[in-house]
Amino acid sequence: MRPRTLALAAAIAVLPLTAVSLGVSAAQAAPVPHATPRVALPNTVNPAVAHSEKKGDVPAEQQISVAVSLKLRNSDALDRFLTAVATPGAPEFGKYLTPEQFTARFGPTQQDVDQVKAYLTAQGLTVADVSANRQVVTAHGTTAQISQAFGTHESSYLDPQLQRAFFANDAAASIPADLASVVQGVSGLDNHAVRKTHLAKPNAVTPNAATATPSGMSPAQYDGAYNLNKTGADGTGTTVALWEFDGYQSSNLTTYDSQFGLTGPAVTTVSVDGANYDSAPGQGQGEVELDSEIVRGAAPKATQLVYEAPNNDQGEIDMANKIVADNKASVISISWGSCEPDTTAASMTAVDNAFKQAAAQGISIFSASGDDGSRDCTRSTSGSTVKAVDFPASSPHQTGVGGTNLKVGSSNTYSSESAWSTAGGGVSTVFSKPSWQTGTGVSGTMRTVPDVASNADPASGFSIYTAGGWQVYGGTSAAAPLWSGYAAQFNQKAKAAGQSALGEASPKLYSVANSSSYGSTFHDVTTGANQDFSAKAGYDQVTGWGSPVADALTTALLGSSGTTPPPTGGCTAAQLIGNGGFETGTAAPWTTSSGVVDNSSSQPAHSGSWKAWLDGYGSTHTDTLSQTVSVPTGCASATLTFWLHIDTAETGSTAYDTLTLQANGTKLKTWSNVNAAAGYVQQTVDLTSFAGQTVTLKFTGTEDGSNQTSFVIDDVALNVK
Repeated sequence: MRPRTLALAAAIAVLPLTAVSLGVSAAQAAPVPHATPRVALPNTVNPAVAHSEKKGDVPAEQQISVAVSLKLRNSDALDRFLTAVATPGAPEFGKYLTPEQFTARFGPTQQDVDQVKAYLTAQGLTVADVSANRQVVTAHGTTAQISQAFGTHESSYLDPQLQRAFFANDAAASIPADLASVVQGVSGLDNHAVRKTHLAKPNAVTPNAATATPSGMSPAQYDGAYNLNKTGADGTGTTVALWEFDGYQSSNLTTYDSQFGLTGPAVTTVSVDGANYDSAPGQGQGEVELDSEIVRGAAPKATQLVYEAPNNDQGEIDMANKIVADNKASVISISWGSCEPDTTAASMTAVDNAFKQAAAQGISIFSASGDDGSRDCTRSTSGSTVKAVDFPASSPHQTGVGGTNLKVGSSNTYSSESAWSTAGGGVSTVFSKPSWQTGTGVSGTMRTVPDVASNADPASGFSIYTAGGWQVYGGTSAAAPLWSGYAAQFNQKAKAAGQSALGEASPKLYSVANSSSYGSTFHDVTTGANQDFSAKAGYDQVTGWGSPVADALTTALLGSSGTTPPPTGGCTAAQLIGNGGFETGTAAPWTTSSGVVDNSSSQPAHSGSWKAWLDGYGSTHTDTLSQTVSVPTGCASATLTFWLHIDTAETGSTAYDTLTLQANGTKLKTWSNVNAAAGYVQQTVDLTSFAGQTVTLKFTGTEDGSNQTSFVIDDVALNVK
């Protein structure tokens, strides 16, 4: 991965050939044939292999770490939900899921994870981690073990374009056929990621020449030009996640704040896979500090979490899944990427699956579209003759941000804007055009990039304090955090208005752009071009729909969310309970009294290992278990089901110990020691009358002073249709 602020011609750092062995190693064994049939995993060979010189085998004892990505479930239902949750008027609009709810409905099952772990362990690999959302299993082992597990052969290569040594699998990875329905792909079989770059600077400025005083565009100028200072918001109460492969120095950020009179929460680092670059930031330091400072300028009171990951495919996948599983941020700002033809589709799919979870949870993502125009592979293996777009900006589950040259008038007002000549844009060769990508200028069957734009030309660049001095930086790496700061502002306003967060922004932005308010909510950029596309009226593949008129855009987005009444009919079939099998091993999104979620063998689960065990102490005791869900309007039925095992030491027909189920304080049903049975009994409760309401379902177990009664609950579901 590389930062998307690459306006200067930059020499790609050459890794020493000793980084990987270039000699033939007779010790690497050929993959051992398996008795069971195997299935090839498509798109698992790095495209650089076809353009590089093979130098020999990777030593059999060399350690390699891989990320095995698991498939999402119920993909058709997920697609329907993602459309509905972003569509004003739909019953699900704005009713975002928690990570636990997403995993319960659409994520891999614990059984899937266990199956993959068992296979990897049987091949001699060490399973290091499973992502909290169960989408990724990471493991490591020797080259020989990796080769056997995935039916590959690992070789050393030299990339003549980049003069880089790297290792890679020669052919597609494969897995036993019984894993094919579970495994999406595997990443980490090569280490071809490009890690070093330079930031976009005006051609007249010597690279890395810092100055004692700021000279580029200030927050007051871009806030004024885009009306960010007229929204009445500053990001208070919101959190932005920065997606980084390098570190920063806090002192540089505080110097920037002091210079421009900005105050807000201190920036915090979140380590991914053990990465933490802050003690010795590398060449990407300016990127990280640019991202943070632009977000600070646009939304000074927003909390910033800097996620730092190893700069490779596995690091990117693990960071994507950690951010959505943590669920601490409502906005993600991405200024790093790689051109599609030089990236394995398996890795892109794994990241995009995490982006689907982000959309389901109401997280907005803004990604820089690149700084090499419509030839995004200019400084990589495929070269400048290939028309290509940048990933993650090409993902259909985030918003790609292109670049402009912004001219600011007197009193920090908007003057004019033209397309930046090397702003990334074009047509994806991987992702189909999403249903929401419509309007004047949108054509074809594949996803086009970007969606929106803002200032990025280093000739109109931003004043940034980094590495102990002032610099002028541009690039779409500046445009993405500016839009992320706007999203933080919007989320603050939406919360105050009692509305949902922006969530997946593109469907809503396209809706506004295709309405009569387009001219007042966006600056339509109509002049300028990159290599293959020109800016024009409406949508174009250099600037998208244009740059924001922040106050008017906020009003339009809030209006479209709040003025359309929900329909009285129509209901998307769905299961609403999160963590219904308690297999996360934690309570969330349930609220429980102490010790209720349990995996002891004393009371077995109905399925899996975990369940909710209320009471059973043989003394006066009360346990509770509750969860709040929203039952959509228009559903013909809403049915709560769960499995209940009642075990008791009481005798006779008197109800000494009871379990009560309530909905919003209304008692629905009561069980007692009298209902004890040898095993689990499925219970069914009709909740159709609660359609259109937010309902708190609460189980209360009450035990008297003698003779235990255990109320054990598992596999809870609330199905609507």
